[in-house]
This record gives sequence, structure tokens and C-alpha cells, in this order.
Amino acid sequence: MFDRRTRARIARPCTLLMAILSSAVAQAQPLTFEEALDEAANNAPSIEARSAQADAARSAAISAPQLPDPKIEVGVQDFPVTGPNAGRFNRDNFTMTKIGVSQAFPNPAKRQARRARAIADIGAAEAAEQVEARNVRVATATAWIDLHFAERRLAILKLLDDSVDDIAATVSARLTSGSARPSQALEPKQIKAEIGDRRAGIVAEIAKARAALTRWTGIGQPEATGPSPDWAVDPATLRAGIDALPSLRALDAATVQAEADVRLARADKRPDWEVRASYGRRDPNFGDLASVGVSIDLPLFSKHRQNPLIAARTKDVDRARLDRAAATREAMATLDTDLAEHAMHHDRYLRARDVLVPLARQRAELDRVGYAAGTVDLGTALGTTFASALAEIDALDREAGLARDVVRIDLTYGDDQ
Repeated sequence: MFDRRTRARIARPCTLLMAILSSAVAQAQPLTFEEALDEAANNAPSIEARSAQADAARSAAISAPQLPDPKIEVGVQDFPVTGPNAGRFNRDNFTMTKIGVSQAFPNPAKRQARRARAIADIGAAEAAEQVEARNVRVATATAWIDLHFAERRLAILKLLDDSVDDIAATVSARLTSGSARPSQALEPKQIKAEIGDRRAGIVAEIAKARAALTRWTGIGQPEATGPSPDWAVDPATLRAGIDALPSLRALDAATVQAEADVRLARADKRPDWEVRASYGRRDPNFGDLASVGVSIDLPLFSKHRQNPLIAARTKDVDRARLDRAAATREAMATLDTDLAEHAMHHDRYLRARDVLVPLARQRAELDRVGYAAGTVDLGTALGTTFASALAEIDALDREAGLARDVVRIDLTYGDDQ
């Protein structure tokens, strides 16, 4: 047996863990599975950030095809700085004050290409928002499932603890009657120590799952209430909808952006032009002057300037399309892998629920009856009781894995409804 100081050292961490759990339960806010998804969709900062990015792209698209701002020019022209007329405005007929305005006109193809690029940027921003929304839904669902099943495992340990106490209460009478060995009085304490170890681990799992759920929903101390989602996986529907995945739509948007860049590069081979008009005021003895002019770009060296850029942007389109094709194959392979694991987890869960747990319960009940009748020793009765609880916890673990598979597969590869 442990001395008083050792028992105190062991008790303090356990007391702390239970205090943390009790405090969390006291402040917990009930949250069903669907409520958790709704809260995350409405409150996740990362989704709001992507939404702001999409709004920014829409706003920027308004100005993309517009003409550049006109320019105004004010100055003094041909002012003498040397010679006999230096520093004088009215001694020759060249000096004048000048005011002018100019307007650049990019070629129509360039303006259309800029508009197409802005629209592509909107599509990319909206696709990024959808990707983030789906990622948040999957993470929120997984955190809720983890919290839900961890709380159920803790409840099983509480029932096991009570069962061990019930059996342990008979030890003193058995020792007095001589039907039990003195060493058997230690066995309930050993079992309870193992229960304490498992309880500590589950309390930590609850804390981590609750922290993850708080991260996505913004709700402090959430408590998973209500049943876990009872969804069915339809492989054929999921495979048919693989092209609609937000991650693949984001790659489609990247391809559209690359194609718009090709149009922009090709538009540079067409000349831009600019119109200028100015008015020059001179000394009244000489008269004022007006000027009008047009300048046109001459893309004469496209072989070494525009053509290499067009080739580079075209290769970017090829790269974007190949990335999309590779991502489609990866998504399909990942879906098939997830479906195979789901089938395995489903089979293991049914075996635990229909075979392993009933057998463990029957053994525990038979040994409890035998212990009451004096035909089974204390260690055996405690062992099978503990094994029965562990079988139920294992079944819960398998059910949790199955539920995690279902929500992750449906929320990742299915629609957003």
C-alpha cells in the first residue's frame, strides 16, 4: 500500500483534472452537431477573411477596363537662360506659358483582357472562399464528433468506477470470513488506478476537442449534445460529383486566370495611342499658340519582347490544366482510399457492437454471479468487469472512427447542404 505522502502526490493531479472537467461542465454551452456547423459558418474568421477577399476582387473589377486618368501639363516653354534676352519673358517670340491635357487610350483588346482577368480574379477569390468554408465545416464536424464520443467514454468509466466500488465493498466481509486472501484487498485499488489513468487521458481528449470546437465556432466551453449525425455514404454519387469539389473549382479558376494572362500578353502586340492638346500663351506682340497631337506605340520588336511573354503565359495555362488533371486524379484516389477505410471501420464497429461487447458483458455478468456465489475469486470478477468496460470503450472508439469517416467523406466530397 502507498504511504500518506505518496497518496497525496497521486491525488493532487487527479483532483486537478476533475476540477478542470467540473468547471468546464458547469460553464458548458450545449451545441448540437448542426448548430456547431452553423456557428462555424457564421463566425469563423478565416471564412470572413476569404469573403472580404472576394469583395475586394469584385470592387477591383469595376476599374479594370476603364481608361487611365487624363493628365494635365502646366509649364513654361523656351524660356531664355543665356544671351541678351536671358531671364526675360517678352523679348523673343519663343517663350510662352503652356497648359495642356493628354489622354491615353489602351487598345480595346488590352482593356477587354484586363476585364477578363478581373473576372477571373473574382472567380478565384470565390473559389478560395468555398474551399475555406468546406475546410472549416470538416474541422468543426470532426471536433464535435471527438468531443461527443470522449464524453460518452468518460460516462462508461464512471459506471465502471461505481461497479468496482460495489465489488470492493464486499472484500472486508470476505476477508473476515476467510473466503478471500488478504492480497485481494489491493486488487480494487489497482483497478481504480487504471481507471484513473484512462480518465486522465479522456479528460485531456475532451479539453482538446472542446478547444478545437471553440476555435471554429467562437463558443466558449461548448458541450456536444444530441445524437451524432446518422448519414449514409453513397460512393456513386460522391464519385459523380468529384469535379464540383471546391478545391478543383479553385484550380479551374486558376486556369481561367492563366488564360486571361495570355490575352493580356497578346494584347501588348497591338499599339496603344495617346491624344494631347495644349495651349501656349506668349507676349501679346507675338500671339498665342495651340497644339494637338497623337502618339502611337510601335511594337516593332515583338520577336524579342511580346512573343516570349506570350509563350511564357501559354505555358502557364498548360501548367494550370495539368495541375487540375493531377488534382482530379488525386481527389478520386483519396476518395477511394477513404471509402475503403470507411468500409473497414464499419465492419470492425459492427463486430464490436454485435459480438465483442455482448460477449464481454456476458462474461462479466457470469463472473459477478460466480463471485457472489463464492465460485469465482475477486481478481477474476474485477478483471472481467474491467474488460467489459474496455470492450464498450473500444466499441465507442470504433463508432467514433466510423462517424468521423462519414462526416469527413460527406462534407469533403459531397455538396454543401
